Amino acid sequence: MEFDLPTTAALFIALIAVGVGGLIAAPMMGTGTILTMVLPSMVVFGLLCLFIGMKYGQHRRAGV
Repeated sequence: MEFDLPTTAALFIALIAVGVGGLIAAPMMGTGTILTMVLPSMVVFGLLCLFIGMKYGQHRRAGV
């Protein structure tokens, strides 16, 4: 599978949507708390992991 920008963005958004949707469906927290605190932190953490993963992939590719 080729991970170009549209594929990566679609998978990223889908993963965040499934996580937030599951939290909204579960009776653990209020919807306002999920949308104002959990959603932004999931997006920031996901972008941080994506950036680290890209840098790791570039490092691995350079060593080959």
